[in-house]
Amino acid sequence: MNFRHIVLGALYSLVPISAAHATEVCTALSDSNGPTLFSRGDCQRQVTPASTFKIAISLMGYDAGILKDQHTPKLPFREGYVDWRPDWRQDTDPSKWMKDSVVWYSQQVTQSLGMPRFAGYTSKFQYGNANVTGDAEHDGLTLSWIGSSLKISPLEQLTFLNKIINRQLGVSARAYDMTARLTQVDQPLDGWRIHGKTGSASGYGWYVGWATKGTRSFSFAHLLKRDDTQPQDVPAGLLAREALLRELPQLLGSLEQEALLRPALREAIKH
Repeated sequence: MNFRHIVLGALYSLVPISAAHATEVCTALSDSNGPTLFSRGDCQRQVTPASTFKIAISLMGYDAGILKDQHTPKLPFREGYVDWRPDWRQDTDPSKWMKDSVVWYSQQVTQSLGMPRFAGYTSKFQYGNANVTGDAEHDGLTLSWIGSSLKISPLEQLTFLNKIINRQLGVSARAYDMTARLTQVDQPLDGWRIHGKTGSASGYGWYVGWATKGTRSFSFAHLLKRDDTQPQDVPAGLLAREALLRELPQLLGSLEQEALLRPALREAIKH
């Protein structure tokens, strides 16, 4: 048995991530160069991206010039805007938008884009099923990504994230740079710089992003399903983030070891 089998065997022996009142649907990690190195669960299930789609909206907004920097534009809250959380009822800039997952700010960006450009970006990104038409209860331009027509699987999240890491989405360098700044977690995790975004809708919780150390990057996606009979006081996306971050150092460490030894393994196989 070679080292790769040993490493992956150890990873797959890990107990599926659990969170209070939620069940893991999938945990998956990919090398930024493409291969999915680890997947556990139903990783092809397409569900609503919820606020993980803010990563895509950020790329669109900066590429189109609607968003300028981390603090511009700062937009005022207006009556009638989505205010599911009290902290959304205040002026918001791009930094607060991403940190506090402010839905109405996303809607201001997509409305500024207009449907043709919005749909065009989503299609160009090959983002999940790329369906932003919405439905009878959700306007496509402002709500297609929240429990509506737009759906994406964990493996498709990895494909999208790898294209961000490798700058293969056809947007400006500034769009990549600013999106990376908005999504960067303040504190490194065992030497890894983490970029991530939560998402919560339709009982699902997401935490997706990428981790970088030196020249090596891995994308990750964790999806869970909340038990609808349990209290809803904590968003499912926060449960997903907390659950994955507990396991992520071990996952990244094992994959890093395997990647470092891969060239030696290839040479050993040749001989």
